[in-house]
Amino acid sequence: MNASKYIYLDYAATTPMDPRVIEEFNKQMKENYGNSSSLHAVGQKSAKTLIKSRETIASLINAERNDIFFTSSGTESDNIAILGVARKNKSRGNHIIISNIEHHAVENPCKQLEKQGFKVTILEVDHFGLIDPKEIEGSITDDTILISIMFANNEIGTIQPIKEIGEIAKKHDIIFHTDAVQAFGKIPLDVNELNIDLLSASAHKLYGPKGVGMLYIRNKGVRDGWGKYIEPIMYGGGHEREMRPSTINIPGISAFAKAVELVKGEMPIEIARQTKLRDKIISYLLDNISDSYLNGHPTQRLPNNVNMGFKFIEGESIVLDLDLEGIGTSTGSACSSKSLDPSHVLLAIGLTPQDAHGSLRVSIGRFTTEDEVEYFLQKLPPIIERLRKMSPLTK
Repeated sequence: MNASKYIYLDYAATTPMDPRVIEEFNKQMKENYGNSSSLHAVGQKSAKTLIKSRETIASLINAERNDIFFTSSGTESDNIAILGVARKNKSRGNHIIISNIEHHAVENPCKQLEKQGFKVTILEVDHFGLIDPKEIEGSITDDTILISIMFANNEIGTIQPIKEIGEIAKKHDIIFHTDAVQAFGKIPLDVNELNIDLLSASAHKLYGPKGVGMLYIRNKGVRDGWGKYIEPIMYGGGHEREMRPSTINIPGISAFAKAVELVKGEMPIEIARQTKLRDKIISYLLDNISDSYLNGHPTQRLPNNVNMGFKFIEGESIVLDLDLEGIGTSTGSACSSKSLDPSHVLLAIGLTPQDAHGSLRVSIGRFTTEDEVEYFLQKLPPIIERLRKMSPLTK
């Protein structure tokens, strides 16, 4: 392995753009500069690209083309879903159900709603990071208007029982939103089979550009369609059928669609390949590093996610030492990586603050090779050994 080449193992934070996506993005930047709302030929060319992109992205989750609404990010999509449903349904009820391992993009809008008189039930997960669908059903009241449970956790990779949750929501006629930012493009998703009403995703998690996201909003077939149960949280022009104002980012959306086209064709192969590499990392570290453990579910997890705990040392030190060896990893969510507080996800699955600080997230992707994994496995154990010798926490 050539140590001069930097090895990126932080795909859960963001992915490098695929060269084929960059090619599409550059092409659209040069050739498709029109405003898709304009009536002239240049604008209508952009409008046609927008329609095609919607179709491509909708096909990945078995959705209708017009149920796809473009945003700037997964965070914005989550905010529209949470706040938009709350605003529209406040006369019907004021109760929302989430889990205690949701991304801050779901957790923090709910905190804001609590200040406005809404009630938020935060359900605990088990030591694998799994929510119990029975607890969700038991928490439903006459005032429950929304259930929001992430599809797969961004830190520990655990995949939730989304189908069962969707069935519960449908039975009780409650809107069901899932933050699928980490799962979208990595594992198969079918919004109809899973009874999902709202789904958030982001282009930069699947080799697309940053600054582009989407929110799937199911058209329930009522007279005024999706507008029956969600309303905008921003106001401006009539873009995105008045759900999300702002001139449409055609190059970014077209690149998003290209990224979706690629993952759709390559997903089966990548799931198998990445799962093999993931399991190799997990088994090697458990076998060769004492006082180490896996965070998250051993099998019901994303194919590219490894989150390991190492007692008596801090994850930040591991990340910095690996970086000096030319390897990029993280301790958890990139959105809160500069915080000194322990991960709320790791605390939620039962880790002590001390152990939560000793965790390392390794996330692989399309461009990760077996040689890179071997190099990482060669470099990590001596780093752990050295840090433990220096640590006052070591037994």
